[in-house]
Amino acid sequence: MRLLIVEDETRLATALARGLSADGFAVDVAHDGPTGLERARFEAYDAVILDVMLPRLSGYRVVETLRAEKNWVPVLMLSAKDGEYDQADGLDCGADDYLTKPFSYVVLLARLRALLRRRATARPTTLQLGPLALDPASHRLTRDGTEINLTVREFALLEYLLRRPGDVVSKTELLDRVWGADEDTDPNIVEVYIGYLRRKIGRDLLQTVRGAGYRLTAPRPVASDAD
Repeated sequence: MRLLIVEDETRLATALARGLSADGFAVDVAHDGPTGLERARFEAYDAVILDVMLPRLSGYRVVETLRAEKNWVPVLMLSAKDGEYDQADGLDCGADDYLTKPFSYVVLLARLRALLRRRATARPTTLQLGPLALDPASHRLTRDGTEINLTVREFALLEYLLRRPGDVVSKTELLDRVWGADEDTDPNIVEVYIGYLRRKIGRDLLQTVRGAGYRLTAPRPVASDAD
């Protein structure tokens, strides 16, 4: 399997390349953002190990550009920034995993193998269903191009449903995934927020499946008189 390491710290890049080569990978190395982006664009890699703080073009911009071009190569992002918002930024801009420096090589290798098992699949950073378009990175939702303002909880609920288009999602699952299993929350809060969402995005998109849960679907086209 072929890997690309984009890392400006020469000693770290060399050590990673040596270790991964010893573990059976074919490894290429780039030391700045533009070079890494160019190689990831035009050469076939099974995964990319990408530093955040790179000369001339940050790792964030590299992965954002790749995803905008519908390049879904798995990306493991490396950074000395260990704040929760830094990690969230890396994942929201399109990275598949985020590892803070200093890190264990054993952990890096395990995470890399996990990415390779999943392989590259189309995972656009903007979630779309019918007239809805939701961008988790910018926290923006539009319907037919018109922006809709959501609260943080409404946004999280809609994002979860958009990642399961057409599936019936139970109230229990929504409570666990959106509110958190450890929170002492009244289960009826799910129904309340489903109601809030319907009023904002339209009742035609969000269905109640009696006794089972909720389903987000694209609206059916209206039949013309000629049909």
